[in-house]
Amino acid sequence: MTELKRWPIGERVLRLEDGPLLAGEGKFSADWTFPDMLYMHVVRSSVACGAIRSIDTSAATSSAGVHTIWTAVDIPEIPPIEFRATKYKGLEPYRQPVLAEQRVRYVGEPVAVVFAEDPYIAEDVANRVLLDITVEVPITDVTDPLGTFSPGYNTEATLIEKGYGDVDGAFKAADHVVELELRTGRHSGVPLECRGGLARVNPKDGRLEYYGATKRAHPNRDQIARTLRCDPDRLNLFEGNVGGGFGIRGELYPEDFIICNAALRLGRPIRWIEDRREHLLSANQSRQQTHRIRAAIDGDGRILGIDNQFFHDQGAYLRTHGVRVPDMTAGLMLGPYEVPAYRVVGHVRMTNKAPAATYRAPGRYEGTFVRERLLDAIASRIKIDPIEVRRRNLIPASAIPYSRPLDALEVDVVLESGDYPALLTNALNKFDWPGIRHDIDARRLRGECVGAGLGFFVEKSGLGPTDKVRVDLDTDGQVSVVTGAANLGQGVLTVMAQICAGALGCGHEGIVVQHGRTDVIDEGYGSHASRTTVMTGEATRLASVALRDKLAVIAAESMQADIGDIEFRDGRTVHSGSGASISFAELVTASGEAIVSGEGRYDTKHMNYPYGVHAAVVAIDRDTGIAKVEKFMIAYDIGCAINPLLVEGQLQGGLAQGIGGALFEEFVYDASGQPLSSTFADYIMPGSTEVPEAKILLTEDAPSPLNPLGIKGAGEGGINAVGAAVASAIDDALGCPGAVKELPVTPKRLWSLMLG
Repeated sequence: MTELKRWPIGERVLRLEDGPLLAGEGKFSADWTFPDMLYMHVVRSSVACGAIRSIDTSAATSSAGVHTIWTAVDIPEIPPIEFRATKYKGLEPYRQPVLAEQRVRYVGEPVAVVFAEDPYIAEDVANRVLLDITVEVPITDVTDPLGTFSPGYNTEATLIEKGYGDVDGAFKAADHVVELELRTGRHSGVPLECRGGLARVNPKDGRLEYYGATKRAHPNRDQIARTLRCDPDRLNLFEGNVGGGFGIRGELYPEDFIICNAALRLGRPIRWIEDRREHLLSANQSRQQTHRIRAAIDGDGRILGIDNQFFHDQGAYLRTHGVRVPDMTAGLMLGPYEVPAYRVVGHVRMTNKAPAATYRAPGRYEGTFVRERLLDAIASRIKIDPIEVRRRNLIPASAIPYSRPLDALEVDVVLESGDYPALLTNALNKFDWPGIRHDIDARRLRGECVGAGLGFFVEKSGLGPTDKVRVDLDTDGQVSVVTGAANLGQGVLTVMAQICAGALGCGHEGIVVQHGRTDVIDEGYGSHASRTTVMTGEATRLASVALRDKLAVIAAESMQADIGDIEFRDGRTVHSGSGASISFAELVTASGEAIVSGEGRYDTKHMNYPYGVHAAVVAIDRDTGIAKVEKFMIAYDIGCAINPLLVEGQLQGGLAQGIGGALFEEFVYDASGQPLSSTFADYIMPGSTEVPEAKILLTEDAPSPLNPLGIKGAGEGGINAVGAAVASAIDDALGCPGAVKELPVTPKRLWSLMLG
């Protein structure tokens, strides 16, 4: 039997999922509907910090069209939201209740829910629920002295401590010490589609069903079942189309548990869809960290040791990911550089802001900004080119695989493949760095304020521990890939079809990918952490090979041929000698079964680590203080690109979000804890004119040895170092190394830099 063919792996084929979306046939959370629905609206706190004295629902309850109103006392059966992923102990007191019980901790916190016959009635009636809250002084700055979170617990939930080597000795031996205080601002994914969902009890089988953007269908099912104390086999989750994920949909929120519980208790379908203001007030926010970092360096700018203390603004509660974001910042801070000694202490602190959680490249966007600012500061201190200081500190290819005595996401950090110096050289050549510098010099002579900068990054992908896929073939010849992965816009349908087609020797266009449903496969881990192409992709390959092997046996028996003479071409098995062939559909019929299936499982104990270089050209308008990214370059080694077109799309999308975080987007709170960015008039996002088309160098020089296809993840490489590169370019434009110490570099902040 012939070996696995690569085609169509590596081909730039168009996305299979785009047709229904372009035709307006997509089905999003708000499109699910069932007869006799009730509509839920959330009553939210307008106070950032205070004790609840009373909640008066009497006027609201008597309103026409109102079914019922719940406060915390009405749903004592729902406990605070449990953690799904954290190794840190003692965090339970910081969990979020689904409805505020005795006090409120942020503006937008759910306090009560209204169920009504009409969504507009529900919204109107919610305004008649009267909240009497004693206003207290909030905590809005994580660097302030600790406060009291609850009796016996202060506002520092935990310390994250990692490190190795003799850090103190490194500073004693140093020729220079470079110290910085750096900040990243609070922002988030802000997807096109706001949160929402619909829950009902299926009248035919009595199972609870939840429809919406589930992202991690099986883990979410299991968590909802545990929380509501029901059998997970009696609960099915269904994922429709998704108007963007980006970490926002990475976990469950209070509303998810409430609508599921309401469907069980009230016996009617329950729908909840938030509006944009609710989203900006209460969906996961991220990124806000303050770092006090110092580096010990020798006379040539080589790093001897790094000591970092940072403060992570977690907001009001710890949600289901626990403290994974600051843990990743600490564990992956060092990126591609050799650092003989390292110490980091991360203070995870609670404030009276919306809870923080993951956002595309969580912990790494922040850490890369800090680390690359540090490299630029080292270059300035010893007066060498910023590129040269990076070359001197990059891990050489001969040292790869490179193990650090650190962990991230409960996995040891082992940089398994790569050639960082080579990618840097190739990137500078591809981008014509000397030409860029020459052009900048010429423009400066004309009086323009323009500069260029870059940042190097290492990503992580392929988070395990396992994934399972089934590939079915029916009597009509239909090939179906069945997976627990989610399709968040990253092209899961296309990529899995390509991998399956490569194994079966058939066209990918007719392959159906079933995903995001707990009723079609018994387990799955969803889509997050840039794991899908690595984990689900390899499981798809294994399942496809298992199906191919079964078909080869059936074909050999049918043709009375040696199994080694069976080839797979164009959806048929072909005898290599005679040319006789049998279609896939005929093979299923010959088997005597309705469906022939192959299953594949991929297990791993390690992540893999794609890496890249970002470079930016930024021009500054001296009159307005506006910085414009004119050019952006991305070099990225992905190991193996299943579909380069989709990888490039992921990189371009990540760039847009990275520019948002670098120059525009920020959740701002005043001293009373009131959010000042609750509409798009205040929360500013980049548009098409602010995001250039990236020049991309996609390489496959370092395939991962952890899976046969050599795949590494693509989802977060476009955003990781954008803030770092833009900051470096602004420094260069201003002629002031180290000027940018905080993101985003808004016009107000840039004005301060130009004046100061």
